[in-house]
Amino acid sequence: MAIKITDECINCGACEPECPNNAIYDAGVTWKFSDGTALNGIIDFGDGVTLDANEPQEAISNEVYYIVSDKCTECVGFHDEPQCAAVCPVDCCVDDEDVRESNDELLAKKAWLHAE
Repeated sequence: MAIKITDECINCGACEPECPNNAIYDAGVTWKFSDGTALNGIIDFGDGVTLDANEPQEAISNEVYYIVSDKCTECVGFHDEPQCAAVCPVDCCVDDEDVRESNDELLAKKAWLHAE
């Protein structure tokens, strides 16, 4: 699963620098797959969907910090626990019940994001 930020977020920004995948963005800020990853140029999701890793994507929230689930690995392969949740002063970084992934899937996503 991925982590999500709830609307209880106080926009303190403590989580953003902790993310090893650069999956956390400030409210209203566009994001890119290439931000903080090795992804570049056209990327293939393996299901017939492709896009340019450098193309800006719409902000997921205009109200609070948000996490891009396609880039979130719950810090698997980097840390023992999600760092955003560890540093959040209001405990609003929680499991995203809509995005469920096994440990193996999270490790594969990490390898995809950071392939050299």
